[in-house]
Amino acid sequence: MSGSADREYTLGDYRAPLGDIGFILNHVSGIADFDFWDREFSGEILQHAAKFVEGVIAPKEPVLDTQSPRMEDGRVKVSSLLKEIAVQYAEDGWFGLNVPEEFGGQDQPDILSNAVLEMICGASLNAGMLTSCPPAALKLLVGEGSEEQKARYVPGLVSGEYASTIVLSEAQAGSDLRLIRTTAKPDGNGDWTLEGGKVFCSNADHDITPNILHCILARTEGATEGTRGLSLFLCPAVLPDGTRNNIQVTRFEDKMGIHATPTCVVNFDAAWAEMVGEPGEGLRRMFTMMNAMRLDVAVQGIGLCQIALQRGSAYAAERLQGRSLGKEANGDTVTINHHGDIKRMLQTMEAFALGGRTMVYRTAVELEKSQTSPLAAIMLPVCKVFVSDAANEAAHMAIQIHGGYGFCKEYQVEQIARDARITRIFEGANGLHATNVAVSLQKPAGQAAAEAFTADIEAALEAYVAETGRNALQQPLDDWLRASEAVENMSDPGMVAYDYMRLTGLTAFAAAWARIDAAAANAAYPARIKKIAAFVRDYMTPETEFLANRICGYG
Repeated sequence: MSGSADREYTLGDYRAPLGDIGFILNHVSGIADFDFWDREFSGEILQHAAKFVEGVIAPKEPVLDTQSPRMEDGRVKVSSLLKEIAVQYAEDGWFGLNVPEEFGGQDQPDILSNAVLEMICGASLNAGMLTSCPPAALKLLVGEGSEEQKARYVPGLVSGEYASTIVLSEAQAGSDLRLIRTTAKPDGNGDWTLEGGKVFCSNADHDITPNILHCILARTEGATEGTRGLSLFLCPAVLPDGTRNNIQVTRFEDKMGIHATPTCVVNFDAAWAEMVGEPGEGLRRMFTMMNAMRLDVAVQGIGLCQIALQRGSAYAAERLQGRSLGKEANGDTVTINHHGDIKRMLQTMEAFALGGRTMVYRTAVELEKSQTSPLAAIMLPVCKVFVSDAANEAAHMAIQIHGGYGFCKEYQVEQIARDARITRIFEGANGLHATNVAVSLQKPAGQAAAEAFTADIEAALEAYVAETGRNALQQPLDDWLRASEAVENMSDPGMVAYDYMRLTGLTAFAAAWARIDAAAANAAYPARIKKIAAFVRDYMTPETEFLANRICGYG
């Protein structure tokens, strides 16, 4: 794999950072500790993925952004370019990458799918939205479905015959699933019929695949209130006899970003469905899919950080403006990447991309060990929030680097900001995740997660050889521990929950960079890694002290 630092970028193009991905995978993520990990084979897979992303997906994205879905005869039609991507993706077998061989898949670890999705989202979040849903549904079915359900749906999801959705939100029940009103009634034949409406349903209808499998939370008649009364259902758009199910898209949203993908309002009018598991088990069984999709949002954030960095770096290397203030200054006009403020933004974006990648990949490895890992329980929301926030910050930095041109569409950085904004909202709004993490400290499961988090940071401390590095990571850990104690004792930590989440994310980010720094000799350009590690240590992570002081002062 070639290192990203030796790649020559053209303005606007996406190039897969295979060197960085391979470095983090093989030397930092922990996946190499597993006997099943084949470094050479995984490298070949990623090379093929990069070729597909760079050659097929990336060139279509500028046009995809201008081609919104349309309604024809009550059905959603999408861009022919999006269809081409989806069809080739399925034909090349990518949907089966991490599916067990017994179901026609390649049985590769989930982390490899995360790396492929990162590349796709860097090139096109539109394509990433389309390709990330079936793997999450496959994870749900393989882990939670009955043998009959696996046989009925898994082959179609692997082949691309089925697309899929996760259908949770309702007009009155966005993040608060306790308020779900969609109901399920027995149909007299052992299955169920669904009545109700859902909103913000990504890819709920389109003309790409012959069928779409909706994974839905609904309340059975007489079920208790709250989330304990929810059950999980599988509801195909086309029934086994070939007729269409009673599902109707009443509208799709005109969105700020991800213009090519349909986000729909859907009504279920006595729609046939089958239950996964038993009544009342819906939320517990859905968590397998929800965990996968929340990590996917963090993966999307890495891709967005990467493309913001690439476009910002390429422009800054060519744009002549002003004189250098450095020691090498001779009065000549220089490219803007010589200016300290631009260097700060470029180094921040690079730190976000590498550090966020490490946080997400290590969480994927933790889930490989156990889907109920206490460390994963806290790192899933932390990754989702921290990396999606980083993607939004990186997008705005890329615009700023471009100056007035960044506000125009020609240089393709304003789109990064438009697309990135949704990552802070869907799969659980960031503020909700922050509040849940803060409140969880007062519960046994949250305490177990906090203890696992502390142990992980302490393990990262051991990776540092230099005393300066250990001290730089010890400070965020100390800040996090005293803030955690303050939050645990608050009757209502809501006002400081986001600060606490930011502090937790920065502490995990500092630990990620401790591990990256320790493994720098294995990178294609060790000096580059050392330079960014020092920037993170000296410039970025001192923010933890300020955050801890604010949290403790408020408490």
